Amino acid sequence: MTEHDVAGLQRRLADFAAAREWQPYHTPKNLAAALSVEAAELLEIFQWLTPEEAGRVMADPDTAHRVTDEVADVLAYLLQFCEVLGIDPLAALSAKIDRNELRFPARRGGPAEPLTPAEDADRHSSE
Repeated sequence: MTEHDVAGLQRRLADFAAAREWQPYHTPKNLAAALSVEAAELLEIFQWLTPEEAGRVMADPDTAHRVTDEVADVLAYLLQFCEVLGIDPLAALSAKIDRNELRFPARRGGPAEPLTPAEDADRHSSE
């Protein structure tokens, strides 16, 4: 494993927290709250930008650095949250994509449309 795989990063984050005796504060509630705050800080960068400006944020080195840092913060808290609850984030994402492929089938000749409430209820009843 390299330090850039999920398990390696989770281990580094756990070691970092342990060295500072932060484990008592890393409860699911606290980590979910911290994740929300960091996601809001990422959103704040884009808050008043036009779609065109938002598409160019990485062209400005200062803004690109801010975006990259906030993405790292969001991912760090998400990985810690998953570790505390025993969630495999890659397996969770794969399963979610599988469910979404069923819920939102691709349509030929046009964009996919959400299922009707009755179709959606039928799909959920089999989960």
